[in-house]
Amino acid sequence: MSEFNDWVGRSQSVTDMLAPARSNALSVALGGDGDLKSGDALPLLHHWLYFWDIKPPAALGPDGHPARGGFLPPVPLPRRMWAGGRLSFLHPLHLGSQVTRTSTITAISEKTGRSGTLVFVTVRHELDSGKGVAVSEEQDLVYREPAAGTVPAPVAAPPPAAPWLEQVEADPVLLFRYSALTMNGHRIHYDRPYAMGEEAYPALVVHGPLQATLLVQLAARNLGAPITGFDFRGQQPAFDGVPLYVCGEPAEGGANVWTQQGEAKNMVATVRTGNIA
Repeated sequence: MSEFNDWVGRSQSVTDMLAPARSNALSVALGGDGDLKSGDALPLLHHWLYFWDIKPPAALGPDGHPARGGFLPPVPLPRRMWAGGRLSFLHPLHLGSQVTRTSTITAISEKTGRSGTLVFVTVRHELDSGKGVAVSEEQDLVYREPAAGTVPAPVAAPPPAAPWLEQVEADPVLLFRYSALTMNGHRIHYDRPYAMGEEAYPALVVHGPLQATLLVQLAARNLGAPITGFDFRGQQPAFDGVPLYVCGEPAEGGANVWTQQGEAKNMVATVRTGNIA
């Protein structure tokens, strides 16, 4: 990865206003009331609805993502996904406020897995509304080789035995709405012929960030203390057409949460609780 050494340390800043309408739209899409207003605390992980990176058609890749190059390195592997991340919530962000997100590429590494060559790019984001960093986040992006064969479809199974359990219908409408609210053009989430024909998935892919949002909401409803940290990792894709279970259990210092289809866990995460300034 020496050819991309110059990208490590690159930084950019973007400022956006946390308009309540966007957060309310996601709340309603997930079955909430949508009654948030300016001054209310931004729900956890709703910051992913803002700071859109809008590109003209000529600046998009065939997968619907922005074309390679620019801020992120032009890794010459065709498949891109968000593999996981680590977040610290230092103090609340509030709807209606102006927030600056500063992003820095902190690492680029190459590994070999069962599916071939993998390139990981780690990006640190810091969100500040003028009162110091409110959210500190590291994102792990993974670039992969073309699919060698069709990914097996999950098989429906009885609900898992978990102390906290919710069932979500991650249907094409929900996936389309989340893509629109996050300005995520990745075609695997809404273009079934592309997802199946070009990337060898058996169905539409449920967004990793959407799964993470469902998990942190589950924890927030069941824990009696503020959430100060959330670390998550995708283990295998989740798909539409099969019930998605959002599961959790209390643990020392917080909770363990995961999504599950059939017998397999799709995303696993740990939640930390404590005092927030």
